[in-house]
Amino acid sequence: MSVVSLQPAPAGTARPPRPLTPDALRAVVRDLAERPEEWIHRVRLASGDRWYERLAADRDHEVWLISWLPGQSTGFHDHGDSAGAFTVALGELEELSLAGPDQGLLIRRLAPGAVRTFGPDYLHDVRNSAAGPAVTIHAYSPPLSGMSRYDLRAGGLVRTAVEGPEQW
Repeated sequence: MSVVSLQPAPAGTARPPRPLTPDALRAVVRDLAERPEEWIHRVRLASGDRWYERLAADRDHEVWLISWLPGQSTGFHDHGDSAGAFTVALGELEELSLAGPDQGLLIRRLAPGAVRTFGPDYLHDVRNSAAGPAVTIHAYSPPLSGMSRYDLRAGGLVRTAVEGPEQW
């Protein structure tokens, strides 16, 4: 997969593209994960925060590569109006989400090859609680335009910040 620049459509020529479904995004990340020769050389390990790079961007979706050292996490966040999918290409991670008001915190172990998909209203925290590094591939549709961050408190999740693309 090559890096694609976002090119605005000429004024008045095209309607916005229809967003890809979570299942279509699943296929995007799974397909790319099966071709490590296209992305493994880009991976960097960063001791402070997770390292990430956008691999491709189009009008209807974008693809990101993220590396995780032990202890690194996203914190609880959403993906604005975007649906998404991610796969664990190397290593393993945990995903935390709220199962429902009466069910509490749900923790999923994500082994190599695991794929998670979600719609635009999904909130989660992804973290590396393993002993070694991990690498994931993410796809979002439409491309991310904003994300909110949340703190988990006794009463549930509380929004603490809103971020835009200029902060990534």
